[in-house]
Amino acid sequence: MAILRFRIYWEDDDSVYRDVAIRHTQNFFDLHNCILKCFEFDNKHKATFYRSNDNWQRGREISLEQYDKEYKAQPLIMEETPINSEISNPNQKFIYEYDFNKYWHFMVELIAVDKEEDAKLEYPCSIRSEGVAPSQYGTKGLVDSRLAEMEEKYDLKPDALSDGFSAEGDEVEADGDEDAGADEENDGF
Repeated sequence: MAILRFRIYWEDDDSVYRDVAIRHTQNFFDLHNCILKCFEFDNKHKATFYRSNDNWQRGREISLEQYDKEYKAQPLIMEETPINSEISNPNQKFIYEYDFNKYWHFMVELIAVDKEEDAKLEYPCSIRSEGVAPSQYGTKGLVDSRLAEMEEKYDLKPDALSDGFSAEGDEVEADGDEDAGADEENDGF
């Protein structure tokens, strides 16, 4: 059974992405749930996929359900549409839109097709994660393990100010007089 590997980019920052693996016979509803899980979003809002081309233009809609809006063509329904039925080329792209009030957009790109399943994995699943996922409802508190990962990755230190740098707006004073050093330098002129 073929396994499709997709890379899902967050539209606002393509350095934030998740790679997922899914069976070609699974449907878009399975992919929808996998994307939400990978980006730590809840499953409370409307969603839709659009078949796309290399220029990320929207094509046929594959929707969670039929919504009260005008359609150029009736949408396909996620639960009824197997992924393989919408793959027309080896670099197939989709646009995934979630929460029609906040309009989260993700770019979904087929990056590989594997001929064999990995017996250790339960499909669909996330196989790679890059960047900190955007917060669905505002700012996330980075008090968990991701903060440690970011500190390590970017060599952030909590005592960075003690390395000879002052905080923005702090004035450096020498013995209580900021201009003392400048006056000493100008004595010979």
